[in-house]
Amino acid sequence: MTLAEHPPLGRRGRTALVVVVSSLAFLLVLGWVVALWTDWLWFDEVGFRAVLTKELGTRVGLFVVATLATGLFLIGNLALAVRLRPFMPPGAGGTPAEETLDRMRFALAGRLGRWLVLPAAIVATLFGLAAQGHWQTWLLFRNAQPFGQTDPLFHRDIGYYVFELPFWQFLLGIGFTLITLALLGSTAMHVVYGGVRLRGRGDRITPGARTHLTALIAAYVGLKAMAYELDKSALVLDGNSTYDFNGAGYTDVHAVVSAKEILSYLAIVVAIAILVVSNAVLRNLVWPGVALGLLLISAFAIGGVLPWWVQTFKVNQTPTLEQPYVQDALRATRAAYGLGDMSVERYDSANTEAPATLLADQTIASNVRLLDPAIVDESFTQLQQVRPWYDFGDKLDVDRYTVKGQTGDYVIGLRGIDYAKLTGPQANWQNKHMVYTHGYGLVAAPADRVGCGGGPYFVSGFLGTSAAGSNCSAAVDQLDISEPRIYYGEGFDEYAVVGGSTDAPIEYDRPSDEAAYYTYAGSGGVRLDSAWRKTLYSLAYMETRFLLNDQVTDDSKILYVRDPRDRVQKIAPFLTLDGDPYPAVVDGRVLWIVDGYTTSAHYPYAQRVNLRDATNDALTGTGTTAQAGQEITYLRNSVKATVDAYDGTVTLYEFDPDDPVLKAWNQAFGGIITPNASIPTALAAHFRYPEDLFKVQRDLLTRYHVADATSFAASSDQWKVPSDPAQPGKTAKQPPYYLYAQFPGDKQPQFQLVAAMTPGGNRHNLAALVSASYAGGKPRLRVLELPKDTQTAGPNQAAQLMEGQEAVRTDINIWGKNVQRGNLLSLPYADGMLYIQPLYVNNTTDPKYPQLRKILALYGTKIGYADTLEEALAQLAGATPSSPSTVQAAVAKIQKALADLKAAQRTGDFVAQGKALADLEAAVQEFSAATSASPPAGTPGGGASPSPTATAPPPSG
Repeated sequence: MTLAEHPPLGRRGRTALVVVVSSLAFLLVLGWVVALWTDWLWFDEVGFRAVLTKELGTRVGLFVVATLATGLFLIGNLALAVRLRPFMPPGAGGTPAEETLDRMRFALAGRLGRWLVLPAAIVATLFGLAAQGHWQTWLLFRNAQPFGQTDPLFHRDIGYYVFELPFWQFLLGIGFTLITLALLGSTAMHVVYGGVRLRGRGDRITPGARTHLTALIAAYVGLKAMAYELDKSALVLDGNSTYDFNGAGYTDVHAVVSAKEILSYLAIVVAIAILVVSNAVLRNLVWPGVALGLLLISAFAIGGVLPWWVQTFKVNQTPTLEQPYVQDALRATRAAYGLGDMSVERYDSANTEAPATLLADQTIASNVRLLDPAIVDESFTQLQQVRPWYDFGDKLDVDRYTVKGQTGDYVIGLRGIDYAKLTGPQANWQNKHMVYTHGYGLVAAPADRVGCGGGPYFVSGFLGTSAAGSNCSAAVDQLDISEPRIYYGEGFDEYAVVGGSTDAPIEYDRPSDEAAYYTYAGSGGVRLDSAWRKTLYSLAYMETRFLLNDQVTDDSKILYVRDPRDRVQKIAPFLTLDGDPYPAVVDGRVLWIVDGYTTSAHYPYAQRVNLRDATNDALTGTGTTAQAGQEITYLRNSVKATVDAYDGTVTLYEFDPDDPVLKAWNQAFGGIITPNASIPTALAAHFRYPEDLFKVQRDLLTRYHVADATSFAASSDQWKVPSDPAQPGKTAKQPPYYLYAQFPGDKQPQFQLVAAMTPGGNRHNLAALVSASYAGGKPRLRVLELPKDTQTAGPNQAAQLMEGQEAVRTDINIWGKNVQRGNLLSLPYADGMLYIQPLYVNNTTDPKYPQLRKILALYGTKIGYADTLEEALAQLAGATPSSPSTVQAAVAKIQKALADLKAAQRTGDFVAQGKALADLEAAVQEFSAATSASPPAGTPGGGASPSPTATAPPPSG
């Protein structure tokens, strides 16, 4: 039986079909309603309901306006085509083609409204869906702000390109598509009703059809005139191939701009001519075709050939013509990415002999970070986990704290819940969502100190089960945390049902002599205080226990969207968030700090950057979130967001009050950003320069560190980001690292983010150090640039030199796959470069964790390799004398004096500090005297470490 012979559906079949379709539609609508309702309750809980209403209102408004406007335009044109039909179609009932048209006209009779409205409605709905997806473009257009700066070509405020141009381009694209569809649909209707004939004698088009179609063609050409104008404006955003920069170049300015203007005027003339000539003179459709052909030829000749000629025979022969525009690109790129106030300083790095003062140094050496947060996470887990479901994530964070009067950087992590580690009975619904609801404690360890067994020296986050002692951990918690429970944290991807009865708590709190239980008392969460809400969340999570479990009471709450980054992103969808949120203790509360960026792809003359490519490095995806591959030309760290780890409270703080993009978003959402002046001092003390912004700036500086167009165009002084020396054999970029250190020229130590740069090409020596910090609450970007002919080793050269020593190479071969290289630190000191790298070894006994086993150090050509940093620095600072015990005694005195100094600083005892400083000075003098008479370089030293005077060949350029 063929398809044509298949009998139609019977009454029962039609009923079944209606039931199925209705059920699917009901489920679709129900799912949408449930999602919207749970979002409404969530936004109401966090106090940002205005965000949801503004987004929904804008989307619905754009959908309705676009659907109605496009629908009426399409229906109007189709209806007009029908209304303009001839009373008797010429040649009706003649040829087979005309008989086919007769049958089509007969089929449309009586159903014309349905056949006109239904297709137009479907197309209009698609336009509406497309329009609502551009709700952010509309809000920026509607709330545009001036930048107070103009582009160098057209002298328009940059706000026009960032806020207005994208919306006009979107409308223009809608217009072209709409007129094209209207023209095709109207032509089809004119053909069906005889207003247009494809063959036959006499007039092939009626006057009404000709006027209608030529008007649409003229409108299309008129839009083309507008497109040429917008294309001219967009030249300042396009790429330039001569020197690979963004913005209009010589050819654009001297050929393309004029060509676009000529074509724009020509398109207007053609549009008018199509209307007048086709309807008043020639009265056919030949002229529109000829006019469009002439416009295409003109576009090719004027818009294509002329710029090609200028580029080929002028610019390519004299490339220096591009240099003024390169200079514009340099200025714009620096302004767009926050590089405008960058300081570039010369650092000769000529000294290759480590001074004896290195051992007593209080600027660099005393604060060297030995703990690598990407390695010691396993140490935290094994030594502070206590229960298998606790987890610290794949990478810890670094922040600074002042403890007993002394400031230093600390490696920190939150003891959170890893739901994947709940196994067996632990993984049932009750345990997963009502018992194991939270983590406990912020665990911290000084980054410059190692505890017993080569592990961290813990100073906070104790559960009462840690072995406290002078060498393993502090006796008491040194960070004042009033609420250590963690209900919101990274990786918290499950909802939690909390609260309820305080008489019989069921939430597992922490291990102690007997397991302690707790009932959540925070303000976070949505109340489950009605049958309606319990039913709602039963539908949302397809889980009947919301209704059937006796412990889900009217006093219960549900916590969801618990990951701090996801939480901020939901509240501020207009922000691009940094991939590495970090926790901090602020006034006794544990707060997650999330850096938020405003971005744009329409900043004139600024270099276009792929955000994913620029921010990827060796640690991306290891405890950090990779950025989306969006293309940007503008980036600002305008928002510092906080999420309370206990109650989930989210606050968006204005960090860059001068950012026009943030001003536009804040105005659009009714002022949801807390002003900069309201940032608590205790919170600001924990702000750190965000990594993803720094990585983008670092990548740009590989080319944009030069100040003049000549150097940029010559490409003779490009830099590159070195591969990570901690992962030899791999090509991933070296991650930047946080340090609390005092670099040359600084008056006091700064908590800063640092990265090393090497020259472009195949050279691997050091080209520059880039550091970023905050000074007075403002970003400070600093470049220490080495001379072009420097022989100072770069990071990978330094790693090769250090590991090339026999003792180092032997140990690494013995340890094999158990060895882990910590991050290699590049530290400027005493007009030279100090490199420090810790070596970890995974122990083979329980508990298994990476233990800090050795310290590698390099200064000039001298290499230190020892169990402790002090011993490695001592090897750099002097040669092995004939009496090693004398040097060891001096080193021991230096170590004791440093320990006494730190202890005195913690307690604020100025008398003790003075005595410790005097002891330190005497010990350094004793060390200098002990090492003054050295045997020739290369004399073997004692122990497993190489000679302190072990030298390496100078690095090759």
